[in-house]
Amino acid sequence: MNRFFFVLFFLLFCSISNAQDSLTYEDPPKIATIKYTEKDIQIDSSTIEARTFEKNFKKKYTDSDFIYETKPAEKTWWDSFKEWLASILRKIFTFSNPQASLNFVAMLFKIVAILIIIVVIYLIVKALINKEGQWIFGKNAQKRTIYYSDAEKNIHLLDFEKLIKESISSGQKRIAVRYYYLWLLKIMAQNHYIEWDIEKTNSDYLYELKNPVHKEEFTYLSYLYNYVWYGEFEIDETIFIKTENRFKKAIKTFSNE
Repeated sequence: MNRFFFVLFFLLFCSISNAQDSLTYEDPPKIATIKYTEKDIQIDSSTIEARTFEKNFKKKYTDSDFIYETKPAEKTWWDSFKEWLASILRKIFTFSNPQASLNFVAMLFKIVAILIIIVVIYLIVKALINKEGQWIFGKNAQKRTIYYSDAEKNIHLLDFEKLIKESISSGQKRIAVRYYYLWLLKIMAQNHYIEWDIEKTNSDYLYELKNPVHKEEFTYLSYLYNYVWYGEFEIDETIFIKTENRFKKAIKTFSNE
């Protein structure tokens, strides 16, 4: 038995020796050496500019985009008031959470602000309308003075001769021209030249006139009226007398025919 192991060991040793003898050893490849001279060395001759930070450069980075640590906003007295009001409303109404009550308070304040703005606009418009009425008819206008809209609505009931005299005596020549024009429309409607309607324009009345002479006369009187009334400037005595005479002539013409 021992001989058997000895023979087996001997054969194994011989096979290993033969395997080692079969290996070939080669020398590593030689690398050619490269020689560099001073000409091969490149020298950086570019100028170097020294750069420095601008003065107060930190101010450029003070915006919110460069602030990485957010601080909670300080609570103002207005915030405290809204929270106090929200706490009272939570006792009266049922809210799902405290934030819901705060949202309700914010919406309530917006509604109140809108109502205040509407009231202020209404008061301003009302004051302007009242001021405009005083500017047209004078600060010392008596109760019998009829306003613009009332004059149109009551054209067939007005005594235009009396109104014109009062306007002239108070120096309101533009108002007098206005009354002359309404008086002319009244006469034309009474004599069936036109059909009076508060919504109609000068062009509508001109279209209703059939006689070319009447059309020409009414066109010129409408021009005078627009020039004086919508011009919004005081007219002198010469222009007023010329306008007054032309209206008187037209009123007489449409009254007699």
